[in-house]
Amino acid sequence: MGLPALEFSDCCLDSPQFRERLKSHEAELDKTNKFIKELIKDGKTLVAALKNLSSAKRKFADSLNEFKFRCIGDAETDDEICIAKSLQEFATVLRNLEDERMRMIENAGEVLITPLEKFRKEQIGAAKDAKKKYDKETEKYCGVLEKHLNLSSKKKESQLQEADSQVDLVRQHFYEVSLEYVFKVQEVQERKMFEFVEPLLAFLQGLFTFYHHGYELAKDFSDFKTELTISIQNTRNRFEGTRSEVESLMKKMKENPHEHKNISPYTMEGYLYVQEKRHFGTSWVKHYCTYQRESKRITMVPFDQKSGGKGGEDEAVTLKSCTRRKTDSIEKRFCFDVEAVDRPGVITMQALSEEDRRLWMEAMDGREPVYNSNKDNQSEGTAQLDNIGFSIIRKCIHAVETRGINEQGLYRIVGVNSRVQKLLSILMDPKTASETETEICAEWEIKTITSALKNYLRMLPGPLMMYQFQRSFIKAAKLENQESRISEIHNLVHRLPEKNRQMLQMLMNHLANVAANHKQNLMTVANLGVVFGPTLLRPQEETVAAIMDIKFQNIVIEILIENHEKRRRGTVSSTPV
Repeated sequence: MGLPALEFSDCCLDSPQFRERLKSHEAELDKTNKFIKELIKDGKTLVAALKNLSSAKRKFADSLNEFKFRCIGDAETDDEICIAKSLQEFATVLRNLEDERMRMIENAGEVLITPLEKFRKEQIGAAKDAKKKYDKETEKYCGVLEKHLNLSSKKKESQLQEADSQVDLVRQHFYEVSLEYVFKVQEVQERKMFEFVEPLLAFLQGLFTFYHHGYELAKDFSDFKTELTISIQNTRNRFEGTRSEVESLMKKMKENPHEHKNISPYTMEGYLYVQEKRHFGTSWVKHYCTYQRESKRITMVPFDQKSGGKGGEDEAVTLKSCTRRKTDSIEKRFCFDVEAVDRPGVITMQALSEEDRRLWMEAMDGREPVYNSNKDNQSEGTAQLDNIGFSIIRKCIHAVETRGINEQGLYRIVGVNSRVQKLLSILMDPKTASETETEICAEWEIKTITSALKNYLRMLPGPLMMYQFQRSFIKAAKLENQESRISEIHNLVHRLPEKNRQMLQMLMNHLANVAANHKQNLMTVANLGVVFGPTLLRPQEETVAAIMDIKFQNIVIEILIENHEKRRRGTVSSTPV
C-alpha cells in the first residue's frame, strides 16, 4: 500500500486522521533522508578506499537492494514500477562488477555524491524546515485560540471584536503554513522518484566507461537503462503536470477554502470544546467531533493538536436536541447545549467562533437556521457531441495533418487565448458549419487550431470518456498484466455512447498519425498522453488524489493511441450519424 494523498481541504479541519496521514509522510521522508546520508557515506568510502573496494561496493549494493520506494496512491504505473525496481537492478550490476574485480572510477563524487547531497539539503532539508515552521505555528495557533476562547463575554464589544480579528489572522496564517507544508511534503515525495535515481544511473554509466571487463555487462544493462531513462523522463513529465495541478489547487484553497472542501460522509465535523464535570469543578476539553444528520450520531474524540495525541476514549451519542446557549447564561462564548437519547444530562459545547456555532446549529437542527446541504451546480457548456461538434474536430484535424503534422511541440505549445476563442466562435457558428476544412482553417496558426481542438473537448458538459467510467478506466490502467490492461480498456471504450466512441476513434486515429511523426514534431505517444489525459478523462472533483491519478489517465490515452487499429476493427465507422 502506498502513501495516502494529503488533501489540502484537510488542512482546514486538521483532523486526527489528517495528522496520522501527515505522520506517515514525515516518517517516509526521515527514512529517505537517513538512507541518502548512508548512501552518500558509502559512495565516498568507495571512491577513497580502493583497498577496501570489494567490501565497500558490496555494502553499497546491499543498501540499494534493501531500500523500497513508496509512492503516493494505491497503485504504480509501469514507469514507477521500473524506477522502483531500479535500485535492485543497480545492486545486481554492482555485485557482478565486484565479481569481475573491476577498478573504481575516479569521478564518482561529481556524478553521484554531489547530486544526492543537493537533493537531501535542498529538498528534504526544505521539508524539514517547513515542518519546524508548521509545528511552531500549530502551537502558536492553539495557544492563541485557547486564550481567546477563555475571554469573558462580559468584556467590551470592541475588545471582543478586536480579539476575534486577531484570532482570524492567526488562524489564516496557520492554515496557509499548513497548506505550504503539505504541498512541500508531497512535492519531495514525488521528486525523489527521479532526482534520487538519476544520479545513481549516471554513476553506473560512468562505471561502464572505466571498467574494461564491464563491457559485456554494460551491453546486458543497456536495455534496462533505456527503459529506465524513458521511465524517468515520463515520470518527470507527469510530475511537472501533476505539480502544476497541485500547486493550482493549493492557490485556489488559499483564496477560497470553503469552495473546495473535500466531500465528507459527515454533515459537520471539526473541533469543539466540551464541558466536563470533575471532582474539583468543571473543565473544557478539546474534542474532534463529527455529526451525521441521517443517523443523528455525534462522535467525540478527545485530541490535542499540539501533542498530536488522543486525550482519552472516543464517545458516540445519538442527538435528541440542540439548543443555543444565551450569552448571559455562561461565561464562555459560542456555546450550545446538546441532549442525547442514550446519555443523561446536557452536554455543553463551545464552538471556535460565532460562524462555527451557526454551522453546528444548522447541522443539528438547532434554533439557528435550518441546515442546507450544498449541491454542485455545474453550468452546462455550449459544446456538444452533435454534427457541428464533429465538424469542428474534423476541420481541426484536417488542418493539422495537412499543414502542421511536423511542427515541433504539436499540441504542447498553446495558442494566444483571444485568437483561440475567436476561432472557436467561428467554428461553432452554424453558418460556417458547411464550409470546408481548407476554407475555415487556412488562415490560422497551427498552435491556434490545436488549442481550439483541446478547448472544445474541455467545453463539453462532461469529459469525452465520461465521469461514470472514469474510475473503471483508472482501475484498468493499474492492472499489472499488459494484455489484460489493453483488453479491459478496449471493453470500456465499447461501453461509451456511440457518439463518444466515434469522436474518440477519430481523435485517436489522428493522434496515432501525430505520434508516427514524433521524430519531427517531438510528440511521442507518452507526450500525447500527458497532453490529452487530463482533457479526455478530467476528474469530476478537483482533489490531490484525483491529480495523482493523472499519470494513469495518461496511460489510458497511450494505450488507446498505440492500439487504435485494434479498436477501429471493433467499432463502427467514425462518421457521426
